Amino acid sequence: MIVSRTPFRISFFGGGTDYPSWFEKYKGSVISTTIDKYLYLSVRYLPPFFSHRHRIVWSKVELVNKVLKVQHPLIREGLKMMGYDNDKIGFDIHYQSDLPARSGMGSSSAFAVGLLKALHEISKKSISKKGIAYKAIELERDILGEYVGSQDQVAAAYGGFNRINFKENHKIEVNKINVDKTRLSELDGKLMLFYTGLSRFASEIAESIVKRTDQNRSLLLNMQNIVDEANSILISKTNLSDFGELLDESWHLKRKLSESVSSPKIDEIYKIAKENGALGGKILGAGGAGFMLFYVDQKHQIKIREALRNLLYVPFKFSNSGTRIIYNDNKDKFIKIS
Repeated sequence: MIVSRTPFRISFFGGGTDYPSWFEKYKGSVISTTIDKYLYLSVRYLPPFFSHRHRIVWSKVELVNKVLKVQHPLIREGLKMMGYDNDKIGFDIHYQSDLPARSGMGSSSAFAVGLLKALHEISKKSISKKGIAYKAIELERDILGEYVGSQDQVAAAYGGFNRINFKENHKIEVNKINVDKTRLSELDGKLMLFYTGLSRFASEIAESIVKRTDQNRSLLLNMQNIVDEANSILISKTNLSDFGELLDESWHLKRKLSESVSSPKIDEIYKIAKENGALGGKILGAGGAGFMLFYVDQKHQIKIREALRNLLYVPFKFSNSGTRIIYNDNKDKFIKIS
């Protein structure tokens, strides 16, 4: 059995510039970090004593004889990508997670990255962080045809607090932002994460954004410029409140990308947070639902929690770890099924 652990991410700035429709023309940049909330995938060869060849456990339990019959699209296409669609090998794959799916934390890409990491490990094939990121992008965007950007796969594969640059030729650069440890800890302590209880399919919202790329050119250029400002704030010794105010500025730009990014409920949550001391914030991911992040000085945090008491508050810490194997007992038992 192999168990992979893959982090969720928080994207601060530059979301929307990581889609090919944008960076193929203008390049793109995002600033993001991984956090101490994880997605776990266990993968093992299924012993040949069952009436089914594959068992896939997620929100459903799938017992199937052919990979092509697997309903979970990432697992089905991931197994095909790795050459396991001949059904000579049976798989038992289980999914568990610290956070809900479809909530803006990059869960789909974390799943793709964690699955590919585990499948390479059980296949005894080496692959780099860059290799996993590129394969996960190919799996989600090219094979499944999802409207996804390129930042989430990279964040999940590499881990850490990074600036990720996207080139016109689809090359990706990952640059660790060298923030002083004390300053990074201070920032960590001023961020508050709340779950709205709402979920959505990010690809649908992303599609509406991608189709308006040319129309949103000035907005996206401004959002990309904010990445440079945020990077400068992080590595400087200026007051971190500037970071919170940039979040607010970026959020108001993001809301204009598509009517699907926000909603009356999300706008009301944001308004309440601002009225009670938050300097800035955003809906995470493509928008529409999921988690909301706020920059709040410690003196206002109790008041914010009380004002947003109907939402689930989720404490977190930054994490430097990308996807990794946390258990490996790969003894090649019962590999081939006759």
